[in-house]
Amino acid sequence: MNLQERIVIDSAVLAGKPIVRGTRLAVDFIVELLGHGWTEQQILDNYQGLQVEDIRACLIYAAEVVKTERVFPLAS
Repeated sequence: MNLQERIVIDSAVLAGKPIVRGTRLAVDFIVELLGHGWTEQQILDNYQGLQVEDIRACLIYAAEVVKTERVFPLAS
């Protein structure tokens, strides 16, 4: 999946947070809904402009961001 077809960053929308193309729905919002137990179908029913591929792109985007995170243990 080409994430750039689904996820965009526009400084004029939501202060530059990554969003689903063509919406004002932030990636973190969609991932949070899933984390709170919403199903893909519930999200699609409540946000008519979304497609299943958009939800999956949000998850892939979030995974890519977490992969690049570097964690350094604190000195004890």
